[in-house]
Formats: sequence, C-alpha cells, structure tokens
Amino acid sequence: MLSVYIPQGNSLARINLEAGVAPPEAAVWVDLHTPTVQEDKLVESLLGIAVPTREEMQEIEVSSRLYMEHGARYMTATLMCHSDTATPKTTPVTFILAGHRLVTVRYDEPRPFALIEHKLARACPPKVSGDTVLVDLLDAVVDRSADILERIGAEIDGLSRSIFEPDLPTPAYKDVLKSLGRKGDLTSKVRESLVSIGRLLLFLSTEAETMKWSKDARAHLQSMRRDTASLSDHANYIANKVTFLLEAMLGVVNIEQNAIIKIFSIAAVIFMPPTLVASVYGMNFRHGMVELDWEFGYVYALILIVVAAIVPIVFFKWKKWL
Repeated sequence: MLSVYIPQGNSLARINLEAGVAPPEAAVWVDLHTPTVQEDKLVESLLGIAVPTREEMQEIEVSSRLYMEHGARYMTATLMCHSDTATPKTTPVTFILAGHRLVTVRYDEPRPFALIEHKLARACPPKVSGDTVLVDLLDAVVDRSADILERIGAEIDGLSRSIFEPDLPTPAYKDVLKSLGRKGDLTSKVRESLVSIGRLLLFLSTEAETMKWSKDARAHLQSMRRDTASLSDHANYIANKVTFLLEAMLGVVNIEQNAIIKIFSIAAVIFMPPTLVASVYGMNFRHGMVELDWEFGYVYALILIVVAAIVPIVFFKWKKWL
C-alpha cells in the first residue's frame, strides 16, 4: 500500500494512492507498507532513488543498513511489533531521506507509525518536512521502547513478589516459568531494537552536520542517543533480573522436591525396623523361637514393633532432621 502525507494548513493529510497513480510533488512523507513492485517503481521514478527489497532490509551488517546512495540517506532499524500480544516480534523498517522528503518502507505495523500519523493529523509545524517527520518517528520509537520496558519491569516485580513473599499464595510454578520466559524474550527483542536505533541515531547525528540541520534538531538527536543508551542499560538490567528470577524459581522448585524426597526417605527408614521385627516373628520356627509358646508373645511382638518405629523418630527429632 502506498500512502503519501501532504501539508494542509496546520496538519498533515494522508492520501492513499491507487495503483498507477504517481505520488504528488507536495508530499513530505511517502509511506510504503508491504509495497508492490509497481509502487516501488513509482516512488523510484519520483525521487530518483532505489527502494530496498525486503531481503536487503533484513541484512544485519551496518554497512547494509546505514549508507548513502545518489544523495539519499538510507537508514534501516529493527522495530518492535505486537508487543502487547502473546506473540511479539521485530520487523525491519527503512527510512530514506531524499532531500527534505521522507520515504519509509515497512512490512508490518509498528505502533509509533500510527501514533505519529494521528499526531500530525491534528497539528504539525508550519514548515513540516521529511526531516521533522523522521525525528518525530524516532522519538516515538524511543518512547514506545521505554513504555514496553516499564511494563515489563512492573510485571517482573509482581512475579518476584509472588515467588519470595511468604504471605502470598504459592504460585503455579509452570505458569511463572512460562511468564518469565516470555518477559525475557520480549526484553531481548526490545534491546535488539534499541541497539539498531542507537546505530541509526549515531549515523543521523553525523549526517545532520552535512544536511545543515538546526542546532536544536542536532541537540534533540543527541538527547535521543542518550535516552537510547540508558534504555539499553535498563534492558540489560531487566534481562539480568529475569535470569536471576528463573534461577531462583528453579532453586525453589528443587528445594520443595528435595523436601518431598526427604519425607519419603525418612518414612522408609522409620518403617524399616518394624518391618524387620515383623519379618522375624513371621517366620514361625518352632525350634529357636520361644516366643511362640508365650501367652503374651503376640502382645510382646506388637510392643517391639511400636518401639522399633518410635526410636528412629526420636533420633531424627534429636538430630533436627524432622
């Protein structure tokens, strides 16, 4: 789908172009969402640039993601998608600055795009350009990453309390382990996105001098770089905390399993002496077992069995094994 954004008064209007219709010259932002070959060629003919393919966008080398070609600056970053669902994922998005016009190429729907579209539809700067739209998009991406990390941190704190606070009901260990695994996976995806955004901002900060951006714009880029670095550190902290909780949870499970095994072991030892006594008196040998002719031989055997069971219990209590 090919969408263009054109300034109209104090807002930025979106226009969805039909197949074969060339983007207007007044467009400051051209958005290619899962573009067809024909849409790629239309944008290429308008701006004189090459639109990267999906395979090219998925390259992980920095030189394949951040480069200049025919006067246009190509910047590909990995952004989060579906972070509020059970199946979060990342997707590559390419930002192309050609003159003062921005072209974005994407194959999914990262939340910052919808946020910036709604924001600019309400109000936008009088001299809006592709540069300002790009900065707004990157700012929204950083803010979105911060929101995701904040949510993950709050949920992990809740899981931590359920594991370590004795007053709370015992959690279902299987559910806790699954939840921790999902939080760790989401954190790693956010960190991957932040690393790519940090590289993009570094490249853009260097190019801002050449593009003669204003001092305020360059300062804003530096501020976003610092925010990205601090968020990456926070993502590392959360990842370490998830690892700690996973190890602690497995430790708690092992302790409880060992306690159960200990109970069975002690029970086996307690019943071993009575079993031995009952086995001896169950042989019924007439010669050598004088107790067979006793009037109280049965009672004597029962008392001996009880004493044989009590003695190990007393011994375990004395050793504080029970």
